[in-house]
Amino acid sequence: MADFSLTTVFVVPVGESIANSGSTQDLAAGQVGFYGTISGTPYTVLTAANIANAPYFYVAQGRDNTYLQGSKRSDKIKGCATANCSSNVTEAYKVTGCPTPVNQVTDVTDFVVRCGDIITLTLRAHSSYIDTLYFNGLTRSVTVQAPCCDCGGDPCDTVDVDALINQIITKLEAQAPGINPDNISLNQFFQFQNIGGTILRISGKPLTKYGQPCDVMAFPYEYDRMWFRTFVYSGPATTADFIVADNCNIVANAVVTQRSSYARGTYEEIYQLEKNFYSYQAGYLKHLYRMAGYNGNFESWAADGTTYDTFYIKFNEYDRSAYQWGDYIQEDSMVIIAAETGSTEADDITDILTAALGSQFVNDAADCITTTSTTTSAPSTTTTTSTLIP
Repeated sequence: MADFSLTTVFVVPVGESIANSGSTQDLAAGQVGFYGTISGTPYTVLTAANIANAPYFYVAQGRDNTYLQGSKRSDKIKGCATANCSSNVTEAYKVTGCPTPVNQVTDVTDFVVRCGDIITLTLRAHSSYIDTLYFNGLTRSVTVQAPCCDCGGDPCDTVDVDALINQIITKLEAQAPGINPDNISLNQFFQFQNIGGTILRISGKPLTKYGQPCDVMAFPYEYDRMWFRTFVYSGPATTADFIVADNCNIVANAVVTQRSSYARGTYEEIYQLEKNFYSYQAGYLKHLYRMAGYNGNFESWAADGTTYDTFYIKFNEYDRSAYQWGDYIQEDSMVIIAAETGSTEADDITDILTAALGSQFVNDAADCITTTSTTTSAPSTTTTTSTLIP
């Protein structure tokens, strides 16, 4: 999001090239271009080859509805591609799209349990939706008794960890009582695996995806992920806060081997941004009403099923002297540009912003990680598993 900045969102239509000729009045509906003044000629189209020569640039997009309004435009952005120059840009970066979030994986290892001991495993899960239903997260516990030892006349202190892990998994995978339809089974949120007889692997599952209804005010897109904490301790389940629980009771180590992440640049996210910042650039009929038929002036260029790279530019007023005096708070601006991930248009925007802003522009080229394979070796077996990452 853009905090309190005055924000303009530009979504490049899929397959529509960035303008490289003409002026703003030549923009096709939805087409995005960069413009500025070159050699005293205003409204000159800018590319990676000449944008560094312009004292400032702005982003413009053609509209489908041009009644009483021209192209949609950002404010003036002063670039800085050389070492000794000034710029009104305070932050500029690219976020590579990734529609598939990574799920959390936790390995429970190093069990210190004696035969016949009572142990409890507690899971506490959090997400935006989960935390609206359950105070302090969804907390569920299972309690088992460690297998008895059978070593002839001598009792054994070391428990069969493989059998213990299978006992715990059986309890964790048990269905919730069907008396109350609101009861939730842990299988809805987790997968449980016995890795090599020594590791209990707990993997988060993808969150349920909710659709966007015709009502523009209902179910807005949320940045959401599911993460959880794991506790394994001796004795029955406790209601004590685990932050202050007696650490001496911990009988196994719970190690987070993979942290969950957010999806980036999904259609739902970009479409929500278009709605959030629609009124800032609308010539008239600025409000979005609950019924879609009343929003005839609203234009969306986001394409369902498309993943987008997003470009963020935060900047101050080009002419700061306009804010020398006045009983108001200075407010900066934000431009967000969304272009299909891996497209020529996204590459062109990257080249243009790199040429205009130099080192000010941070190109986040992080890979989209969707799967993780882990190999675990036990004394007698080697097991390779893939986590439940969609």
